[in-house]
Amino acid sequence: MFKIEESADGATLTIIPVGRFDARMHRTFLEAYTTRPVPSSHYVLDFAQTEYIDSTGLGMLLKLREFAGGGKARVHLLKCSPQIKSILSIANFHSLVTIP
Repeated sequence: MFKIEESADGATLTIIPVGRFDARMHRTFLEAYTTRPVPSSHYVLDFAQTEYIDSTGLGMLLKLREFAGGGKARVHLLKCSPQIKSILSIANFHSLVTIP
């Protein structure tokens, strides 16, 4: 399940995955950012309510980054648990997206 918030100007789309960020969320995650009439220029994933991310979840993040402009993408991952930060670090995601 996801919660989705959009800034008033539509520039920032915040996606809040709830529970496990895995293959079961693939279609709904893809729809969350690709079905907008005008694509956002900044994507935020708030992982405060996310328990776990698997390799499919990492792949979904890569697809989002590609959709958002690849190397020019503005993708931020916020409020990651230590476990999720560890997985992202092992996969070297710090070089691909912003993780404070």
